[in-house]
Amino acid sequence: MSPPRESSKARKRASKGADVEPALKKARTLTKRKKAAVPRQEVVWTEYFHDLQKVFKALNTVLAFCSSRKHLATTFSVVRSSVEALLKQPLDLSKVAELKALLPDVIKFGYIPRDQLLIHSSSSASSSTRAPSPDFSLHPTPAEDAHVLVLDFLDSTRGTKPKNTNLALAPPPSLTPAAVRKLVEKRNERFALAVDELLQAVLEGEDPVLLLQAAARDHIPVNPSLSTKAPAAFSDAKGKGKAEVPAWEDRPSIDAIIQELEGEEWYKGQVVERRVFAAREGRTGALDPPLSETIRAALSSSRGISALYTHQVAAIAALAHGRDVIVSTSTASGKSVIYQVPILRYLEEDDAATAMLIYPTKALAQDQKGALEKLLGACSGLGHIKIATYDGDTPLEDRRAVRDTASVIFTNFDMLHTSILPHEDLWRRFLKNLKIVAVDELHYYSELFGSATISKPAEHMKNIFGLEDVEEITSDGAPSGRKDFLIWNPPPADPVDPNLGRQSSLAEATGLMRFLMKRGVRVILFCKIRKTCELAMKALRADLSSEGRLDVLNKVMSYRGGYSQEDRRKIERDAFSGHLLGIVATNALELGVDIGVLDTVIMLGFPMSIASFASPRQQAGRAGRRARDSLTVLVAQSLPIDQHYVLHPDELFEGGMRDLLLDLESKAIVEVHLQCAAHEMPLREEDERWFGPLTRELCETKLARDGDGWYHAHPKYLPFPAKHVNLRGVEEEKYVVVDVGRFGRDGGVGHIVEEVEVSRAMFELYEGGVFIHQGLTFMVQEVSHDSKLAKVIQSDVNWITEPRDFTFVLICHAIARSNEWFRNIDAVQTYRIREIRGSDHRAFFGRVELFTMVFGFFKVRNRKILDAVDLETPPWQRETTGAWIDVPKPVLELMRDKGINVAAAIHSATHAFLNRFAMGADLMTECKVPEKEYKVSKSSRKRPARLIFYDVPGKGGAVAAKAFDHVSDVLRDAEAAVDSCPCEEGCSSCVNSPSCKEGNVVSSKLGALLILKSVLKIPIDADLISDYYGDPDGTHQTIVEASHVRAVNGVEVEAATP
Repeated sequence: MSPPRESSKARKRASKGADVEPALKKARTLTKRKKAAVPRQEVVWTEYFHDLQKVFKALNTVLAFCSSRKHLATTFSVVRSSVEALLKQPLDLSKVAELKALLPDVIKFGYIPRDQLLIHSSSSASSSTRAPSPDFSLHPTPAEDAHVLVLDFLDSTRGTKPKNTNLALAPPPSLTPAAVRKLVEKRNERFALAVDELLQAVLEGEDPVLLLQAAARDHIPVNPSLSTKAPAAFSDAKGKGKAEVPAWEDRPSIDAIIQELEGEEWYKGQVVERRVFAAREGRTGALDPPLSETIRAALSSSRGISALYTHQVAAIAALAHGRDVIVSTSTASGKSVIYQVPILRYLEEDDAATAMLIYPTKALAQDQKGALEKLLGACSGLGHIKIATYDGDTPLEDRRAVRDTASVIFTNFDMLHTSILPHEDLWRRFLKNLKIVAVDELHYYSELFGSATISKPAEHMKNIFGLEDVEEITSDGAPSGRKDFLIWNPPPADPVDPNLGRQSSLAEATGLMRFLMKRGVRVILFCKIRKTCELAMKALRADLSSEGRLDVLNKVMSYRGGYSQEDRRKIERDAFSGHLLGIVATNALELGVDIGVLDTVIMLGFPMSIASFASPRQQAGRAGRRARDSLTVLVAQSLPIDQHYVLHPDELFEGGMRDLLLDLESKAIVEVHLQCAAHEMPLREEDERWFGPLTRELCETKLARDGDGWYHAHPKYLPFPAKHVNLRGVEEEKYVVVDVGRFGRDGGVGHIVEEVEVSRAMFELYEGGVFIHQGLTFMVQEVSHDSKLAKVIQSDVNWITEPRDFTFVLICHAIARSNEWFRNIDAVQTYRIREIRGSDHRAFFGRVELFTMVFGFFKVRNRKILDAVDLETPPWQRETTGAWIDVPKPVLELMRDKGINVAAAIHSATHAFLNRFAMGADLMTECKVPEKEYKVSKSSRKRPARLIFYDVPGKGGAVAAKAFDHVSDVLRDAEAAVDSCPCEEGCSSCVNSPSCKEGNVVSSKLGALLILKSVLKIPIDADLISDYYGDPDGTHQTIVEASHVRAVNGVEVEAATP
């Protein structure tokens, strides 16, 4: 084994006890102390290594200078001439390869596409308020190669930010002379350590020089323009070359693929946890009374079903006896058969019978509609039965025919609310003959239309439908194949220097996906947000093209919200038919759509809850849906919550599912639904059984009563109350993205790419920015905010853009004037004030304003800023309601004295509060940005010391008011959870939130505990906080004491709940 590999192993052993994510700033604990430096053992070097050290030092000096110049390309030809001038001798390629062999994770020495050195697109419109920065990178000529050799350090720093910047990110200036010296010294020490490790690892009788030279041969770069060699990472490195993708039936077993993967040269121990769950045989039962011969024949011919599983038998039998039923079994366990069979039975008895099937998504309804049509077509005597979809995509001219002729409709609660119930007279035929109502994916309807996995199915169904008796069926009789679960942690960028962080989790996830697809494994990659979905698709497109695997690329697509109806239907057809090898998706495909034969689910980053991970729950349950072996992989990101589960995997596999919640006591929610119900049919006090205990009060105070005692909708809601109530909140306006690349040429017309909600458009559509769709890049040419239109042109650029923006969450009013943002601040009136039990502090409820400004963007490549562009865009202002708690002044002073970052403490305390509030997922807060809170220089923007949480603008629901009402209980639960949690620096059980937009990087468990104790008036022993906890003078605080917010006249302090 070559010395560099021994060296790598030694480095891994040395770093085994290091922090999992040292690249992120960590919250400190009470007892943390500075560690003493461990002296390095003296090792005798030969003259050869002293000469090699001179080469390294010269190279180090040149690259340290280059790294501070962001537009200076570190091509080997440029670097070589400068190094040779220092050495006074030629720099041989083999010497650099030896350095690469010694420091494989530190030195970048290889070919890259020449166009990756470009930072401007010829097709982009110049829309910045200043001219683009000069471009000193290389520009190709027709005679030049397509690739260029680059030499650089992977730890290249770009200097500190100027002290007068107010930006969280900024284009970096040159390093100061002191910073250059420090960087050079650090790298020189790193080289010396690598040589020591090599010499210590060499066995007796071996020549370290010969071993190093032999290892260096593998690191001599090969020009891809002259070679077909594929990228090393996740490629078939054992000489297999390009192989045909095997048919799904012939693919290797998952176990065999994992073994092969772990034997690849690029594998670096990424699998940190593996769990295997054995296959399970199916259990069938017999129906009494049995199915008719025609139904049995239809099931056999259309679905291949010859027997029913035990849970299907139990549910169908219960329905036959008139029972209300809920079934909670694994994904793809045949739950749709449970309502399909009764529908066929009813129609056999009376072809006038009707059924309503309710789904949360259009894709899910389309999938199931096709399955039922096929089953009915195979059932003798029922071929004339009409099935129809009735949703927002149903043309207006077709809706009357659906009402008059359809026997089965596939719809959603939105249409039931806005179209069916308000026009009950038009639907009377259908409703009078209604025999069965099936609601699929019932767990979707929790909180304010959030999604979760169900733990108490019967209770949830009783609550949501107002039923008293529900039969719960949870024993799963369906078969299940063997399931492998992996936790995959990207390797460190350099095992010895943890400050460099880890390899890109996105590159690891897409690389693993490529590896699996080439072996015939059908994969779905789940991303938490849309942008990550598109970046993953972009990476797959680039890497598969580089490998020459267009056969695989042509069978990969992304799927997310925002795509046009035509694009969604095409992707769904390809997915359902099994044509696709890979899908990159957001949670738009989390629900139970049968997307064909899936073998593997890869989750990029910890999902929003444990319930979304553990089988057979939502995302993980997508794989192995047809009783074949399957694989689920969680690719951990560098965020604290991901790394927590890397260290504590049992919490993932053994964590229980949470209860689903319905807010049936919110006056705001109940009132609007009473208005709608009273318009459909007048109400009486007896209707309390359907609408809950608030019915009487709200009818008397909010509705209009007639002389006979019936309650009608209030006139202000007329003529159509349902139009005032959107089940999913206020629907956002959308920008239309149009590709105008062929407009006016050869008869070409503009093509609609997709529609983008205003809340996304502000951060994705700005002139000069890069918009990504299906992994393809488009340059934004023009944006009209008046007509909500964005014109784009497809352009093959090798960078992305990140908006430069800020959002203020205000409980005070900001008047924005040109060049005078936030200078006039008037207090907004507080609506309510409440005591906190056992404390003299108060909680407040009132109006919250959000003000967002996108003032520019960065061009980014490989997480490095290439350029900064200024923009002038209109601000985006929203208004909502929220609750807040001011942080007491004494604890602010205590944290400052001890060097605790106050912003981190407030951030963690707010998450701790929301973690303990049952409907916390429906509230938002101001997540702290690490680039701002951990800046080297002071920030001019100061925020008030408040825990603040607010309702999602436009969604309604008054959830913040509910949190305000229970503030004392929630605060005490949060304090107890943080105080008793055994973790050292915070986890999802105490102060970390899976939904934190900034990844919980700005975090302080100790600070959160101090704030919670202070608000609750629980004594704090300041002596327990170490004097060495931090450096108060070196900590830049961005938080100031909160000022009083004026209350409306007549507001009285409400007593705390007992």
